Amino acid sequence: MVASIADPTLAEMGKNLKEAMKMLEDSQRRTEEENGKKLISGDIPGPLQGSGQDMVSILQLVQNLMHGDEDEEPQSPRIQNIGEQGHMALLGHSLGAYISTLDKEKLRKLTTRILSDTILWLCRIFRYENGCAYFHEEEREGLAKICRLAIHSRYEDFVVDGFNVLYNKKPVIYLSAAARPGLGQYLCNQLGLPFPCLCRVPCNTMFGSQHQMDVAFLEKMIKDDIERGRLPLLLVANAGTAAVGHTDKIGRLKELCEQYGIWLHVEGVNLATLALGYVSSSVLAATKCDSMTMTPGPWLGLPAVPAVTLYKHDDPALTLVAGLTSNKPADKLRALPLWLSLQYLGLDGIVERIKHACQLSQRLQESLKKVNYIKILVEDELSSPVVVFRFFQELPDSDPVFKAVPVPTMTPSAVGRERHSCDALNRWLGEQLKQLVPASGLTVMDLEAEGTCVRFSPLMTAAVLGTRGEDVDQLVACIESKLPVLSSTLQLREEFKQEVEATAGLLYVDDPNWPGIGVVRYEHANDDKSSLKSDPEGEKIHAGLLKKLNELESDLTFKIGPEYKSMKSCLYVGMASEDMDVAELVETIAATAREIEENSRLLENMTEVVRKGIQEAQAELQKANEERLLEEGVLRQIPVVGSVLNWFSPVQALQKGRTFNLTAGSLESTEPIYVYKAQGAGVTPPPTPSGSRTKQRLPGQKPFKRSLRGSDALSETSSASHIEDLEKVERLSGGPEQITLEASSTEGHPGAPSPQHASRSEAFQKGAPHPEDDHPQVEGAESLR
Repeated sequence: MVASIADPTLAEMGKNLKEAMKMLEDSQRRTEEENGKKLISGDIPGPLQGSGQDMVSILQLVQNLMHGDEDEEPQSPRIQNIGEQGHMALLGHSLGAYISTLDKEKLRKLTTRILSDTILWLCRIFRYENGCAYFHEEEREGLAKICRLAIHSRYEDFVVDGFNVLYNKKPVIYLSAAARPGLGQYLCNQLGLPFPCLCRVPCNTMFGSQHQMDVAFLEKMIKDDIERGRLPLLLVANAGTAAVGHTDKIGRLKELCEQYGIWLHVEGVNLATLALGYVSSSVLAATKCDSMTMTPGPWLGLPAVPAVTLYKHDDPALTLVAGLTSNKPADKLRALPLWLSLQYLGLDGIVERIKHACQLSQRLQESLKKVNYIKILVEDELSSPVVVFRFFQELPDSDPVFKAVPVPTMTPSAVGRERHSCDALNRWLGEQLKQLVPASGLTVMDLEAEGTCVRFSPLMTAAVLGTRGEDVDQLVACIESKLPVLSSTLQLREEFKQEVEATAGLLYVDDPNWPGIGVVRYEHANDDKSSLKSDPEGEKIHAGLLKKLNELESDLTFKIGPEYKSMKSCLYVGMASEDMDVAELVETIAATAREIEENSRLLENMTEVVRKGIQEAQAELQKANEERLLEEGVLRQIPVVGSVLNWFSPVQALQKGRTFNLTAGSLESTEPIYVYKAQGAGVTPPPTPSGSRTKQRLPGQKPFKRSLRGSDALSETSSASHIEDLEKVERLSGGPEQITLEASSTEGHPGAPSPQHASRSEAFQKGAPHPEDDHPQVEGAESLR
């Protein structure tokens, strides 16, 4: 339409929508004070007060509700960048409301034109000739309508007799075991059918993909149902399963459905490739099916665009009864957003977006084939736009001949433990990749046969997130950077387990869901090993242990939490690199935990020890006062007489008291303090416990790292100096022990002078004529006495 003859109302609507979207996408919000508006008190709270709000204020309120509070933690991008094609789709909803105000005749002609154009374009783009379309918001709603159409087609008296007809000959709906979860339950709820009407077809177990429907077993199930008097009604096939994107053998399934009169419905993400020039034969066979459900909104990056179910049927009355067609103009206007978006993109734009998504998946698949320890699950599906991969590493000690076959000596519990361990590592890998490359749109999922995997489905995310080829290269680089950590963690788990089991006071906890090198619990003196309840004392020790380990500033991550099978607190050790010294780590954990336990035990007993010491000191002081009264006599206690006696004959009494030694926990007299004017040293406190494996580290070397000796990472100029430093540290490490031994041997010799004699001899050196003359020294000593 030429701009000069455009409807002013439509132009104003488009302008207002553009301004509204610009305002909603703005991350900065204005408060009510900045707007300069104050609410008027009244009976009705909120924005309904007064004479109403203008459009800017209402949109500001919507923006505040969408973005939430500023105090909340920052989440992922608040609103996606939908672009111009997204604005066109959103305009369709506003335009549909405006069109509904037209008179009935104009509305009927316009809605019929919009619906017929959209159906024709979709059928031509996706090679589904002479088809009809049903537009629906819920993706599974189209299949439910198709099931109703199949019931009306196969049961002629269903309109009159209702479910009595179904009771005599029960219908059967066949679903693949790889179908999306909850699909069968949804169909039964919508159709009012019992769950026995559903029949889940297993996937291949011997030949072919494990996510493809077993056609031979399906044919056997159909024959069995016919012999039991049941009616095979509908089969749901997959052109790209919801999990890994595998496509069923649709051509063979179509032949089977035509043989037994079964309705064939196809759904899946691979249906988008029908718009490309080259399509695989398995996906191309979907164009011959009875119906298919597509989701063009995610494929093309269009928000609020309905899903489409294309079908072929010649009876308009049955389609009307099934709910696939409607005479209401409002139902026909559901196609308006898609009608506008398809015109805006054009055929080239639609094909380019789908082609770009397929190229991204092929680029990632080709790159991952060159990466070690990464297993791709969809290698045989070259046409699939879905890439599913996982980290996988064989046992390092296994024979290469036996790597390709399962080991018969491994027990099922050991196999399950190994799988859970790999699942935890893949879960950690997926979460890390999602944070590092958010534009990739990765998802982490659990498969029944393979375990935890990472899925890359650009057809569902690339158009919305704007994924490019550079993002795929960054994703591959991030995977390669995380592989050494994954491999080293997997290899160090057994060493960590052995070290923990060999260390007294530590208990290894087998938690297969933890992605780190292991879980350990410190068993304190009062730990009840048979109990599974929470232990407050253990929680306190582990909390202090976590604080001490985090203060070391190592590369490891630690956290505490309940045990896998009980409520007792444990220490979880995170991912580790290949240069990790596991022995030092375990010894540090044990020594630190013992130190915390001893300190906590000392603090707990301190109150009781001090209380008993005070009581004992009070008793001794009272006894000393009584003895002093006996020595001085009764007369000295009389006020006047005592003063006279003390004047004529003073009493030479020493001040007596008591001092409490916290280190030794003993009560001592204060007489040495008043005599020598100095407090005794008492008992030397015990040294802080330390690990026997504690080693000296070079400057800049982080804890729990192995020595750099012999490492290829050192340069030629710096390796010699580092090795010399290490040798000096090792030679000096024995120095304090030798000095201690020499000092102890000197003290033990009977003729050796004591420290007091040594200090006195230094004091007498100035007055002594010669150190060999003993007489001046004796005279000086006696004079001092």
